[in-house]
Amino acid sequence: MDARIDAYLGTQPRFDASGLIRFHVYGQAVGWLEPHTCAFLQTLSPRFAASGPALHVVAEPGQAEALLAHAALAMREAGLIRGWRNERYTCFAPDARGLPDPARPLFALERAAFRRFGLTSRAVHVNGYTAGRQLWIARRSASKAIDPNRLDNLAAGGIAAGETPDTCAVRELWEEAGVAAPLARQAAASGMLRTTRNEPDGTHDEVLHTYDLQLPDDFVPHNTDGEVAGFTLLPVGEALDRLADFTRDAGLATVRLVRDRGWA
Repeated sequence: MDARIDAYLGTQPRFDASGLIRFHVYGQAVGWLEPHTCAFLQTLSPRFAASGPALHVVAEPGQAEALLAHAALAMREAGLIRGWRNERYTCFAPDARGLPDPARPLFALERAAFRRFGLTSRAVHVNGYTAGRQLWIARRSASKAIDPNRLDNLAAGGIAAGETPDTCAVRELWEEAGVAAPLARQAAASGMLRTTRNEPDGTHDEVLHTYDLQLPDDFVPHNTDGEVAGFTLLPVGEALDRLADFTRDAGLATVRLVRDRGWA
């Protein structure tokens, strides 16, 4: 393996659950709470009930969504949640591997609340490359709430409630890079990565659905939604030299492409 990849992977943070409280909804362990978040939730409603080392939502099927939405708004007003997006993610029950089971949705919630509740989110990351082993790399807008100005994959974004990874990839490719649907649908799924780490605003726990898309040599990406400051075409070696400038998730997706194709 390339020494640059070894060094980069060695810098990845490790998730530390010590001091955190497991969060249960409908009997499913779905999140991680910091003690002050747990205490705040218990002031909102007796339906946030402590049981041993865990906090449970006491609710009949279908009731938790409204309770959690109310709690998220209260947390926003208290300054515990920032970067409100008015977009919702779905929280799924975990499968036998601990990954979100798309066949078992539990509730949908404002995406900005997922870290504070320690819920598992899902995202797509699309590597755009050329026949000459060059990568189209995005630079995130300075106005982004998370990781402003950092390097990113050709397109990346959270999977919204009601979306599949494939439909999200097509949408993000258009919004972020101006890739029209006929070309976007050629993106090949390359697998899943999971990244879990402690953050100042809670726990970042996300499953990344990675895709690879070969772009025509004359294609130049252009942003359509204001979330990307610009694009740069980099040789693979230069992209590896700059892994520290990527968002953590985009760096992992880039490493997967390079390793899978034997480019380093």
